[in-house]
Amino acid sequence: MKDEKVLAKGLAERIGLDGSRIVYQRGAESKKVFEIPLPTHKKAIEEIFRLLVDKNDGILSSLNEIDAVGHRVVHGGDKFVESVLVNDEVYNTFKGILDLAPLHNPYHLQGVDACLELMPGVPQVLVFDTSFHQTMPEEAYIYALPYEWYEKYKIRRYGFHGTSHYYVSRRVAELIGKPVEELKIISCHLGNGASITAIKNGKSIDTSMGYTPLEGLVMGTRCGDIDPAIPILLMEKENLSPKQIDEILNKKSGILGISGVSSDFRDVGEAAEKGNKRAELALKVFAYRVKKYIGAYYAILGGLDVLVFTAGVGERGPLERSLICSGLEHLGIKLDPEKNKVRGEELKISTPDSKVEVWVIPTNEELMIARETIRVVSKK
Repeated sequence: MKDEKVLAKGLAERIGLDGSRIVYQRGAESKKVFEIPLPTHKKAIEEIFRLLVDKNDGILSSLNEIDAVGHRVVHGGDKFVESVLVNDEVYNTFKGILDLAPLHNPYHLQGVDACLELMPGVPQVLVFDTSFHQTMPEEAYIYALPYEWYEKYKIRRYGFHGTSHYYVSRRVAELIGKPVEELKIISCHLGNGASITAIKNGKSIDTSMGYTPLEGLVMGTRCGDIDPAIPILLMEKENLSPKQIDEILNKKSGILGISGVSSDFRDVGEAAEKGNKRAELALKVFAYRVKKYIGAYYAILGGLDVLVFTAGVGERGPLERSLICSGLEHLGIKLDPEKNKVRGEELKISTPDSKVEVWVIPTNEELMIARETIRVVSKK
């Protein structure tokens, strides 16, 4: 970690499904794909550890070389305002808030359980997506519901993608040579899951996702902001259960729901180019919603110095970036069409006379998790 060099990286895919595999890359070498049955998350972690010490493909002589493990966790609620070392108290507290992110937190716990069993005695650190947003003022995170629901159930805005927003805000400040504490930044994490954060003086003051990752922007399969009366109406009209409506809003809506093509922006873009009107509409709706949030956050920031695009679509979507920034010239946002062709590289894509600097910054959540893990373990 002294030079923060990536020794190996990879991805375990389709856990619990047919065709599961691990994509593995050692250093700068070519990626290798291992078709391996991965019935559970524990089995996936076992296979990852096996690869790390493999005689031919590994980078370690023994798992004893691992000093700590950092776990990315989506939702820490208001129980965890910063990254923490796992002990019995932390474990039980986290176990008690699994329902805050039912699609994510239970699987994070499985990862912790697997590592505790496979690497006894090795420090485990939880790094929360929600921590960065704990600086939001009350007026930004309180919902206009009976206040006792906040007191009883802690129903409030929490926000997500915090590790990503934290990283790109610091990185862009470094690139332009100004302290992040002196900048007004809007960070757009645009992927299959998408969120926007207003960052003032280095702190999150508002963000688009809410109590869950469902609120905010239109996403790959999530609906984002809708009239809360709609789910109630559909439950009555379509005779749907709460679980079914939750499934529809989280997994069958968004870009997929509008286009009817896919949740993958690349597929939807190709369909739009071929004249698919619903695909074209889906991209317009997505860009329109992002544009509205930029305008809103410009207002609460009291101006804007830097607009940052990151994550899959933000880093590799010239069309989406163009659609979003078009019409924002009155806010001092002007894209350079040639520079905007960039995909997956750090680059300023605004024109020289743009009052707001517009940047593409590939996010690096893994690096932030590693840094946080070192910070927490060093405090022991």
